Amino acid sequence: MSKKDSCEVYCYDEEKVNRIQGELEKENVSSVAQLFKALADENRAKISYALCQDDELCVCDVANIIGSSVATASHHLRTLSKQGIVKYRKEGKLAFYSLDDEHVKQLIVIALAHQKEVKLNV
Repeated sequence: MSKKDSCEVYCYDEEKVNRIQGELEKENVSSVAQLFKALADENRAKISYALCQDDELCVCDVANIIGSSVATASHHLRTLSKQGIVKYRKEGKLAFYSLDDEHVKQLIVIALAHQKEVKLNV
């Protein structure tokens, strides 16, 4: 027997659908999608993880960690900054980056824990 992963007949719970659609209208799901889109790039995910390991890194540190040029690291950090994932401060000629808040760190930690769990269940 083949496993079916979709409904074989079309029917839906109108009350449940209407309730959830109403809740969706109250939330800014688009901004959540943009946040995950920014983290979907492997280098930006590595940068975010690196910032979970240390409170603050300069652009040069980040470039060396991900094995890129300073210009490439800066580009990725700007993208993360625009999405509110990281923040920066200047100290003389150096730019230091850190995670914007604890929620970002929690997202990374939970995603890694989930990935480890998925690997165990495969």
